[in-house]
Amino acid sequence: MAPFPFNSHTPHPSKGSKKREFLSDSHNHRHRNKIAFRDRVLSIIVWFVALSVAASFALILGHLVWHGSSHLSWEFLTTDPENAGREGGIASILVSTALILGVCLGVSLPLGLGTAILLSEFTASNNLFSRLLRRSLDMLAGVPSIVFGLFGNSFFCVTLGLGFSILSGGLTLACMVLPILIRSIEEGLRAVPNEYRFGAASLGISRTSTLIHLLLPAAVPSLIAGLILGIGRVIAETAALIYTSGYVDRQPTSLFDSGRALSLHIYELSMNVPGGDDNAYASAVILVIFILSINTIAIFLGKQWHNRSIQQ
Repeated sequence: MAPFPFNSHTPHPSKGSKKREFLSDSHNHRHRNKIAFRDRVLSIIVWFVALSVAASFALILGHLVWHGSSHLSWEFLTTDPENAGREGGIASILVSTALILGVCLGVSLPLGLGTAILLSEFTASNNLFSRLLRRSLDMLAGVPSIVFGLFGNSFFCVTLGLGFSILSGGLTLACMVLPILIRSIEEGLRAVPNEYRFGAASLGISRTSTLIHLLLPAAVPSLIAGLILGIGRVIAETAALIYTSGYVDRQPTSLFDSGRALSLHIYELSMNVPGGDDNAYASAVILVIFILSINTIAIFLGKQWHNRSIQQ
């Protein structure tokens, strides 16, 4: 049988495979370029957003420092307000703010931590009670602060007879911060892998020890995040404190005395006291420093607790 005649016009098989490989490489190259371009665009967007946030904070802080730094002094921090706040310092305001915040955290931290542990470790996620409690907390987290202020005035000031006092203001702020604190700690505890719990149970470690030495240290970032968000909300609160802690700017002698918080003092100077803008700016700078200091201390203590638990 005669061999199949070779036609010069028929492409060689190797040429077709090379052409397909070339087209495939070209397609992959375009695909990689497209992915690289999208990555660059996404990186630019992320950096733009991050720099915009940082620039906004720097702009606000620079504005406050520019107008308020000339009025900052040791005397401003250690003397009480005079002439409706136009003169003098903010010593009594700082004491009242610290006491209000202390009452708030002293009440909200134990309750928030205990409730979060109850929801994450001792109730099923599909339990009717836990679902209702979570929905209630989510709804309370979005309630305006003025509503908490009216509730605090009605319940703490009038019903419990505490009147306009630091205790009423702190308890009202505790009600505000609890939903944020509980939900953040609960999510942090639920994010801990179940292998931690199973491993501890197989070693005969009690549930309490597992919670203290394994679960809570692992959930420290969520606890710190909830604490910072809660403090950031309550430390600059004015509406809720108008109806609970009051306006008095004298030095408090007990938790049952009325006291003016720093945020309320800034609002009063800037809105109702002619000629009080200078001290309002200086007070705002102190408020920002106060918030940054509390956040830094909270992060530091959280890291120390986490490291100590790991070492143990």
